[in-house]
Amino acid sequence: MSDSDEDDIPQLSAHTFAALQEFYEEQKQHTDPGGDDKYNIGIIEENWQLSQFWYSQETALRLAEEAIAVAGEGGRIACVSAPSIYQKLRELHREDLAVYIFEYDKRFAIYGEEFIFYDYNNSLDLPKKITAHSFDLVIADPPYLSEECLRKTSETVKYLTQGKILLCTGAIMEEAAAKLLGVRMCKFIPKHTRNLANEFRCYVNYDSGLDCEI
Repeated sequence: MSDSDEDDIPQLSAHTFAALQEFYEEQKQHTDPGGDDKYNIGIIEENWQLSQFWYSQETALRLAEEAIAVAGEGGRIACVSAPSIYQKLRELHREDLAVYIFEYDKRFAIYGEEFIFYDYNNSLDLPKKITAHSFDLVIADPPYLSEECLRKTSETVKYLTQGKILLCTGAIMEEAAAKLLGVRMCKFIPKHTRNLANEFRCYVNYDSGLDCEI
């Protein structure tokens, strides 16, 4: 290449180069977050094609506190398609709890051995280390508001739980939830970071603090 050819190559200004470097660094943080920041809700962006809608900080905290109270010290909690509750539990630094995230989206594999790949269409296709009835509490938030999705997710929930279930799904699923899991609607109303068209509610099969709030 001649000197004249090199002169024709566009050169980035120092400001543009710095901005580009900052963009790449931000992208890296979103795909490979580290430290305490990796548990921040929203660090992994919602994928609407997977019907992902994260809870608000307030809702995630309230549901995490409920899970801690129910599971007790040294308890085991399964978060089935409920990553923002898992993230909040880990952000609270409760190392006395065993918490697993069952999720189809492999971006959540950043959470190491606590990540369990989960496809509700294969509801009992779980690793051997996940044994039957080994969780004090199972929290489930099926990705789709359909009886088929709830039915298949319910198979997973009933396999995992020792008895206690916290279900988060649409208000329109109340009858199906009662039939499939024996849960009842709570007074507490969960909120998401985005306004959704469908009203969401929480359901439990035990005496819950979520019934103390409107």
